[in-house]
Amino acid sequence: MRSIVRTACTRDCPDACQMLATVEDGRVVALRGDPAHPVTRGFLCYRTNHFLERQYSEERLTTPLIRQGDELVPASWDEALDLVATRLREALANHGPESVLHYQSGGSLGLLKLLNRRFFERLGPVTHKRGDICSGAGDAAQLADMGAEDAHDLDDLANAKAIVLWGKNVAETGVHLIPHLVAARRRGVPIVYIDAVYRERTAALADRFVGVRPGGDAYLALAMLRAIFDEDLVHPEARATTDGFADFEALVQRHSVEAWAERAGVSLDDVRHLVDVYARRGPATLFVGWGLARRLHGAKTVRLLDALGAITGHLGVPGGGVSYYFQRRGGFDSAALRQGAGTEGRTFSEPLLGEEILRAEPKIRVAVIDNGNPVSQLPDSLTVAKALRSLEFVVVLDPFLTDTAELAHVVLPTTTMLEEHDLLGAYGHAWVSLVSPVVPPPPGVRSDLAIYQALAERLGFGAEMAGEPTAWIDKLLAPMADAGVTRARLAEGGLRKPAAPHVLFEGRRFPTPTGRFQLLGDFPDDRAPLDAGYPLELLSCSTYRTQSSQVSRASQQEPAEITVHPDAAPGFAEGTLVRLVSPIAEAVVRLTFDPRQRTDVVVYPKGRWAKFGGPNTLVRARTTDHGEGAAYYDQGVRIEPLR
Repeated sequence: MRSIVRTACTRDCPDACQMLATVEDGRVVALRGDPAHPVTRGFLCYRTNHFLERQYSEERLTTPLIRQGDELVPASWDEALDLVATRLREALANHGPESVLHYQSGGSLGLLKLLNRRFFERLGPVTHKRGDICSGAGDAAQLADMGAEDAHDLDDLANAKAIVLWGKNVAETGVHLIPHLVAARRRGVPIVYIDAVYRERTAALADRFVGVRPGGDAYLALAMLRAIFDEDLVHPEARATTDGFADFEALVQRHSVEAWAERAGVSLDDVRHLVDVYARRGPATLFVGWGLARRLHGAKTVRLLDALGAITGHLGVPGGGVSYYFQRRGGFDSAALRQGAGTEGRTFSEPLLGEEILRAEPKIRVAVIDNGNPVSQLPDSLTVAKALRSLEFVVVLDPFLTDTAELAHVVLPTTTMLEEHDLLGAYGHAWVSLVSPVVPPPPGVRSDLAIYQALAERLGFGAEMAGEPTAWIDKLLAPMADAGVTRARLAEGGLRKPAAPHVLFEGRRFPTPTGRFQLLGDFPDDRAPLDAGYPLELLSCSTYRTQSSQVSRASQQEPAEITVHPDAAPGFAEGTLVRLVSPIAEAVVRLTFDPRQRTDVVVYPKGRWAKFGGPNTLVRARTTDHGEGAAYYDQGVRIEPLR
């Protein structure tokens, strides 16, 4: 028997693709993009095209596991849930709610996953994380500048006269922007791609690639701004629609175009070309890559890119905008996800989680982790592992035995995106999609919601978590229901959020206290140097083939391949196994050469687990200037021969 089921991809990606799944005899045999969806347009990324390898992997967990000594052994659901409920009850009674830590990340972007927070708020509230390792600094930047964080409709790109992809590697981190870029080039719209790492697939979409020094993006923006001031290209309304103009102008004027360009590691010709494309041609759209914010001065860097849009008049007009993030959760009934205020209780900085756990007073006794793999994804991941090992009781919800799950006392196997109900907003567009179960989960596997509902029953507040997934979806959609965005209609295809702007900040009116754009007043003259003796900057980037740390054990048995310019590893042959060393750790990796890369960077694929020498074992735990993001990209390393 053959059927086709419409659903959506919940993995951490801006595109939130709507999919058509083909099922034969109870097994999913194919996934394809829904051709009727205006963003997905009938195609999927490589990662989701190959998701069935993960769906039916032999590594998948199908029974709860309980620690007995040094081993995790199979157990029944009643055994596992009774044990978790008992340890939570004991921690609450003996040490208070702060002794329980809930860590949740973006392993699934389904909104029903946020009901987990409702459970933990009911417990106490417990200790939870603050900040955001991925986008925290950029979020803080755009909120400070404009009072809100959102973006123009993708279809508004038809009005753009120029497009700049600044650190935005769309071929690997947002492939459904590509048709819009291809259409723009056909219209003769110039596209420039700026990055510290050369990415061939994205560079092929642009008319010009500008290779910037790692951490030099802010200085490139300042070089452009100085030229814009010098050449009288400031928009006539810039002074009237911004606050802090005088201090901002003084910052820009502090150095010449040449001096700023030198700090950025780019040529004057590159600066002139960018100014010509971005400031002279009419409305221009600037896409900001999330990696730009993952630096010690990440928020201020994004603020300077925002300022480029404000000073040139590209904000609040069709074809313009500085796009960092769409309001993924905007428009839904967020109150349905919360039991209480949601902001009370103790918080730990997410980028510093390992250190925070180890020095916490009162101590953390129980940690519950879902939708994340912090031992791999957080900086200084070996300290995160040490911190989790120090705890009395750790629970992990995951479909796989990750290196975080290996440290748990109880592992609870969860459903995949093809086996559950959920609701999805996107951070790359303004459309809502319904997630529908394509096949039932394997026997012994439960959804996050079912797990937390069962625990709530054992802890005496089952009624407060009760409800079918479809009923919770209806609650979340309630604010948009009168506009026709309902579960029934979403089952027929994705729908655009009715309140989503086509043009953001139209008329250059901003939801700030004064109604004007807030300009940045200062920036360091030079970036902080890397640690002495570690001259290469480690850049751990997304890859075409893998989704964050959702990678198999089998694929990590061989050393990771790092990519460098041949001159970055003098005396070494390509293919050689070497040690990649930072001030806190080292990893054995294999050298790959690419003469198109800068000589001062090491490109290490993102997602490898800590136990297999992942890149985050090498990265010190530091926060960004604002927003408590993780400063992943200011880490110096060196290459040494194997001992």
